[in-house]
Amino acid sequence: MNRFMPRMTMGIIVAVMIFLRGPEADSRAKSRAAQRKEEPCAKAEYHQFDFWIGDWDAFDAGNLNLAVARTRVDRILDGCVLREDYQDIGGLKGQSFSLYDMSRGVWHQSWVTNRGRLLVIEGKLENGEMILSGEDRTADGKARRVRGVWKSTHDSVRETAVTSIDGGKAWQPWFAIVFRPHRQ
Repeated sequence: MNRFMPRMTMGIIVAVMIFLRGPEADSRAKSRAAQRKEEPCAKAEYHQFDFWIGDWDAFDAGNLNLAVARTRVDRILDGCVLREDYQDIGGLKGQSFSLYDMSRGVWHQSWVTNRGRLLVIEGKLENGEMILSGEDRTADGKARRVRGVWKSTHDSVRETAVTSIDGGKAWQPWFAIVFRPHRQ
C-alpha cells in the first residue's frame, strides 16, 4: 500500500489546487492556450500580397518568350512573412522579405542581393495593385526614389518599377517583369 501513497497524495494535491484556483483561472488558461494556437498573421491584411506566392519563371515584359530568372515566393515565419528567392541568368541573386506591419498599416519589403545592394520599400494595396516605394542610392551616390507595382493578372503577376533622381518630378522606367508559373 505504501507504493501507491505518492500517487494518491499527488492526485489529492492536484485536485485541491484546481479547486482553490477556481473557474476564472481555468477560463484564463484556456483563453491563453487558444491565443497561442491562433495563427499570428491570420487577418486578411496579411494576405493581400498572396497573389505573388508561387514558383515562377520571370520574363522581361518586352520579350515573353525568354525567361530571364527563376523566382520562388513562399510564406515563412508562421505565415507572417513572404520570402522571395530570385536568381537571374546573369548571376544576380536576391531575396526579399515582405510583411504587413499592422501597427502602421503598411507593407514593408527589404530586398538584398549577392552584389551587396539593399532596397527598403513600403506601401499599400491600392485598387488591386501592391505599390511600394522608398529611396536608395545610385552607383555614384545620388539619392534615387524607387517605386514598384505588383499586379495580379489571370495566370501571372506583373511587376514594374520606376526611378527618379530629381525628387519625384520625373520618373524613368527601371524594369518590367512578368512572372509566369514555372515550367519544367
